[in-house]
Amino acid sequence: MINALWVFLGCGLGGVLRYAAVALSALLFGARFPYGILLVNVTGSLVMGYVFARFEGSEVMKPLLLVGLLGGYTTFSSFSIDTLKLIESGQMMSAIANIVLSVGLCLLAVWVGCTLSKHVF
Repeated sequence: MINALWVFLGCGLGGVLRYAAVALSALLFGARFPYGILLVNVTGSLVMGYVFARFEGSEVMKPLLLVGLLGGYTTFSSFSIDTLKLIESGQMMSAIANIVLSVGLCLLAVWVGCTLSKHVF
């Protein structure tokens, strides 16, 4: 039952952080391309890789940070709907760029996070 509380708290904080990052990104870069979701997913993947490798056996860190905070912060569903909107509006090259950048950078970021955890910090 305590793990459900950790997930609940983490998701709330992660969702607020995602909202702030996406809003700030839209102000800075505009809304024609989903830079905010890309930023959120890449930074979330980086932190997820680090936390996963660093706190692998932790009974608190997994529900609080991995499932809760980072699950609430990153969002594949928003990535998917943003990509669909780009396709439907005829922006196929932007849709392809969003798919390639999101998947590629998030995989790279999670690897960097794991590597940092194991070898640097």
